[in-house]
Amino acid sequence: MKENCQFEENDGPQLARTLGPLQLTLIGIGSVIGAGIFVMTGSAAATHAGPAVVLSFIVAAVACGFTAFCYAELAATMPLSGSSYSYALLTFGRFTAWCAGWLLLLEYGIAAATVAVGFAGYAVALLDQFGVHLPASITTPMLDFKSDGQANRLQFGGGINLVAAGAIVLTTVVLMRGITQSFAFNTAVVLLKIAALVAFVLIGIAFVEPANLTPFVPPAQGSFEFGWPGVLRGASAIFFAYVGFETVSTSAAEARNPRRDLPFGIFMTLAICTLLYMAVALVMTGIVPYARLGVADPIAVAVDAMRLPMFGIAIKSAAVIGLLSVLLTSIYGQSRIFYAMARDRMLPPMFARIDARTRTPLAGTVCTGAAMALLAACLPISLLGDLISLGTTVAFVIVCCAVMRLRATEPDRPRSFRVPLGGIRVGGWWIGIIPVLGITFAALMGLPLLIDMVLRALRGDVLPLAIVGGYFLIGLVVYLAYAGRAARA
Repeated sequence: MKENCQFEENDGPQLARTLGPLQLTLIGIGSVIGAGIFVMTGSAAATHAGPAVVLSFIVAAVACGFTAFCYAELAATMPLSGSSYSYALLTFGRFTAWCAGWLLLLEYGIAAATVAVGFAGYAVALLDQFGVHLPASITTPMLDFKSDGQANRLQFGGGINLVAAGAIVLTTVVLMRGITQSFAFNTAVVLLKIAALVAFVLIGIAFVEPANLTPFVPPAQGSFEFGWPGVLRGASAIFFAYVGFETVSTSAAEARNPRRDLPFGIFMTLAICTLLYMAVALVMTGIVPYARLGVADPIAVAVDAMRLPMFGIAIKSAAVIGLLSVLLTSIYGQSRIFYAMARDRMLPPMFARIDARTRTPLAGTVCTGAAMALLAACLPISLLGDLISLGTTVAFVIVCCAVMRLRATEPDRPRSFRVPLGGIRVGGWWIGIIPVLGITFAALMGLPLLIDMVLRALRGDVLPLAIVGGYFLIGLVVYLAYAGRAARA
């Protein structure tokens, strides 16, 4: 077993094991039911899939389902903080683990910034309904991308999104109070937004216009716009929304019975959220023509079309509050990645220190919140979803490979949960049917994103590719300057 000694907890205060199966499931739902359903569903329908965005959710769920089996086996076998980072360290060594951890930091950071910007959009719309109009100077990002007819150009927008940044600061303060208090808040918020979405579906069914759902799969227009390529592209755009079940695995060191409860939390999260996503997407595209849903608050557009003002206020309020729980779980997940990497000397030791009173890694939580608030205040929501999905794809591939490698190197290791359907041995690897399907479907999610980025770069829009490349270069410098030297010390 590689780096085995690194997985022992540090001396001193430890993370509190207070989470049971219900809380773990609510952590996952709290993260999954967020920007994907409140923000990105409308964009995926309007620009890629039309009403067939329902099928996009099925494709994304199937892709995640195969990987979920791998996460469940690893989480039950190695109940450690750090998720795919820790699994990569155990099976492939420090450099692969660093790449996985660095991607997870990007994934959670951009996810939280995206959610915060979506939160700001719903909050501004809700306040407008009450006659409170916030100035653009505190609701628009400092930087924005605008087209000059050929390519997107980065420009100063003249404002700073303090509403989005403030939401992140609020949830960071809640997390700093301790895990028990934080997830009491999370439980209440998750139940609220589930109730709101179920109410939207049940009441919205009466307002569905069958004409809005035909053709269910709009004719293909090229460049991943509509048709079956559009369905696949829509799935890749919303793929990141399912990353919440990975957040469950980051909770391993705080679960009371991780070997039993982590697989339960992972699969329950995936099942409940997929059903909700499909139902909401079907009703939303049935109420409003899909072309009108390419906005930051598509559910608000659908509710307004129902002409039920009080119900609209209730749904928008639930969206605003519900997105706060997604921020909480995103900041929670990233702070635990910081903790795991610092514990293994990949990052400075301050991030691995546990506060004796709150039993939380305060330094990592504060730094995470500050970085996410800065991103949310300065950057636009456009393109961020694709960057998150690309990071998710790589993390999923690493997890599937880790299962196959660990089965080959430690076949007799006790496993309370095992990936089904078996596999064969090839050289030094165990090749499992489910892990291979997980890798294949993850590649199907990531490939359209990568192709799209390259095509856009060829057309002059180099920013998405430059962001990914620049982030990896920064990570390589940090690894060589700190993590690599710490390993040799």
